[in-house]
Amino acid sequence: MEFSPYGYDERQFCSPAFNLPAGNFMRTPHGRFPEYHTSADNLDFVQPLYLANSFLKCLSIVSVLENNRTYLNLNPKCEPQLGKRGLYHAIGGPEGQLDELAMLWVLNLSDGNHSLLDIATQSGCSFDVIKRAADILCEHALLTEQST
Repeated sequence: MEFSPYGYDERQFCSPAFNLPAGNFMRTPHGRFPEYHTSADNLDFVQPLYLANSFLKCLSIVSVLENNRTYLNLNPKCEPQLGKRGLYHAIGGPEGQLDELAMLWVLNLSDGNHSLLDIATQSGCSFDVIKRAADILCEHALLTEQST
């Protein structure tokens, strides 16, 4: 969601005098939950299914924050032969094809400037798939992690 000067407390952290990166995690944006801050607001609105879904989303966010790295392709002048390294069709089924495409994205954008999150965003692949591809490429000495 784009920034708005109206809404929740995060706007206080982005006042003109200082700019602290802040955000919020919510299922329903401001103004779309009529019971909010009224006597009609109660815990009956908290459903286990939605709470579990929100928890899994939070875990996913923490995983990205903990695992986002920047890599350098150790063979940048051409695409390395992945077949002779056993990397093509190493994982069967449609997911294997996605992993192969993810490896190509990671190899192509691992210039020391693009993070795994950058690559996931540009490729449209999930962060987990891009991370798995980077791990495999590191195991085969095709990538090295850039120190920050």
